[in-house]
Amino acid sequence: MSALGHYLEEDGIATVAIGLIRPQIERTRPPRALWVPFELGRPFGPPSDPEFQKDVIRAALRMLEQADGPVAIADFPWDDPRELPDPAWRAPVTSAPPGDAGSAVADALQDEIARLNEPYRRSVAERGRTTVGLSGLSIGAIGDFVGAWLRGASPASPNAEKSAPLALRFAVDDLKAYCLEAALAGPARPSSRQVGDWLWNATAAGAAILSLRRAYRDAADDRLKLIAGNFLVPNLRQSPGG
Repeated sequence: MSALGHYLEEDGIATVAIGLIRPQIERTRPPRALWVPFELGRPFGPPSDPEFQKDVIRAALRMLEQADGPVAIADFPWDDPRELPDPAWRAPVTSAPPGDAGSAVADALQDEIARLNEPYRRSVAERGRTTVGLSGLSIGAIGDFVGAWLRGASPASPNAEKSAPLALRFAVDDLKAYCLEAALAGPARPSSRQVGDWLWNATAAGAAILSLRRAYRDAADDRLKLIAGNFLVPNLRQSPGG
């Protein structure tokens, strides 16, 4: 995008980029860039906060009035107001560590999926939308499919158009979305760190996904190895040894 910005500027079209990683902006040197101190995936700040998001857009557009350059980088002055934890938030469920055995993790996951059904449905009704659906499977089928991998099986893909490893990736994406959306039910507004800490540290789903990564990151199947090692667990949630 930085190179494209320079091409557009050569044709007289002013550009400004919004970047989340400042060293990357400094290396790629777009004509103009606004660095924002938000987490990845939120270039305009917190969701459901249109006024704050407009402030980000206004700050970016103001850079078009500047004559600095040929490369100008500005820092957005405010942090994400949703980074602070909400003391009123309560986790929808908490699960005891299921142990290391794949079958135990799979059983705990199935139990947790059932217990999260009510808060998930309430959350979807409150917000009028869901991001669950990438895999095309019901949440029960996702539990079965992920559980089969946890038990050491190599299940066939439930979708003829996707390989089994790719289907696993999409099923895990849906599982994460299901849990996180369940955590948003009710009036509290937890920070992303709050719900992230809950998912990865206090749920059977988090334990299951971490277990999948450990089990298959060195798989003989290159596709499975790639997905397990790079697409199931965010870098910030990976332990040094696993």
